[in-house]
Amino acid sequence: MNSHHRSDSDPPFEDSSQAEPANSGSAAADHAAHHEVANDRVPRSALLILIPAALATLAGLLMLWPYGLEDAEGFDEGNEESGKVIAVLEEPCPEYEDGMPTGMVPERCGTVLVEVTSGPDAGTEIITDIPFGPGSPVDVESGDRVVLMHLPEGQIENPYHIIDYERGQALWALLIAFVVAIIAFGRWKGARALVSLALTFALVLLFIVPGILDGKPPLLVAIVGASAIMLASLYITHGWNRSTTMAVLGTLGSLLITGVLAGAAVNLAQINGIIDSETSLLSMHYGIDMSGLLLAGILIGALGVIDDVTISQSATVDELTKANPRYSRLQLYTAGMRVGRAHITSVVNTLVLAYAGAALPLLVLIAAAAQPLDQVVTSQLIATEIARAVIGTLGLIAAVPLTTGLAAWFAKQDPPKPKSDADVLKPPTKRPAATRKKRDIHDVAWGDEEPPHPKTD
Repeated sequence: MNSHHRSDSDPPFEDSSQAEPANSGSAAADHAAHHEVANDRVPRSALLILIPAALATLAGLLMLWPYGLEDAEGFDEGNEESGKVIAVLEEPCPEYEDGMPTGMVPERCGTVLVEVTSGPDAGTEIITDIPFGPGSPVDVESGDRVVLMHLPEGQIENPYHIIDYERGQALWALLIAFVVAIIAFGRWKGARALVSLALTFALVLLFIVPGILDGKPPLLVAIVGASAIMLASLYITHGWNRSTTMAVLGTLGSLLITGVLAGAAVNLAQINGIIDSETSLLSMHYGIDMSGLLLAGILIGALGVIDDVTISQSATVDELTKANPRYSRLQLYTAGMRVGRAHITSVVNTLVLAYAGAALPLLVLIAAAAQPLDQVVTSQLIATEIARAVIGTLGLIAAVPLTTGLAAWFAKQDPPKPKSDADVLKPPTKRPAATRKKRDIHDVAWGDEEPPHPKTD
């Protein structure tokens, strides 16, 4: 058995598969650590935009907060109370004249005995008619929990009427399932997403809606509220880093573009925002600027889609930067835009389907009316929905190049580490056949020009 003992005359070379120079491992670790920090650190120049925007949002919240809304007067439509159906007594329905609309003819007639379970009359039993009409709970049975409308005394003989089913237990079950699924899939990040969702609801219910009811300019309230939602939710969910900051800046710019386009479209099409009974009621009783409310709705609706696109684009550029630090800004932007175009083409279809699904009853009603297409499209109701969809899509499209450009510009790119003299003089060494593996495309170092795969459009 032959063995080789290294002597002092042997060249000072070692097998790279067995050991590395002590200083090279340390240098590589230091370089990797420096490279990672450089990619995740928020650029100081970006803070020059972010900090003033955050301060302006905070000032807007303080100035527009609806402090005196609790003193505002509304119109009395009665109080909603809870009840439990004890018994249902059906009776034959009277005959009605032919030609009456189907929804105006009751399917069941009779009375319902209900125990009131909330309000000043809790514990008492009342008798009311079986409800009828579109959307009414006509199939009430014994044991059902229902919502009762209690009208002021003296207006009608029976102050209680059944208007709906109670769905609290079912909704709580759905909410618990939603929370469990989000946390199980997203873990700690999923929990942070739930916190940001709760904060979004709080800002909508405590600032945006009350602020509009308090008489503040709806568009200004929506801009401040959307900015606060975006700043808080993105950083809570995705953390304080360069990628999230680029998404925040891209979302701010996209919201500004969306607001300008929405204002121009509403003025150009002469849309006043009063399209149904609800908007008419708000205009008459509260004097709200309905065109401004329409703009606010477009802006808030667009935010939910824009921040998804900006996060995706920023994360894409960030991963490209870390995968190949030799990429130039132009190469990062070009590669990111290829991903963005694929994303936008699918999201636009999603937006159209979402709007069509929400307006499906309206589309069916229009088809039943058999009106000429030009009259249908130019009506205020349809024109409003078209403007909402088009402006939201344009804001979404603007978000892609804006966010991709910002992420590529602020990307921290370390130059390739120059080879040392020891690396240059180090001869190639062969590893044992057992430890060799076939080179994979992912093991190939990318050059300055192109990645080792074909481009896709």
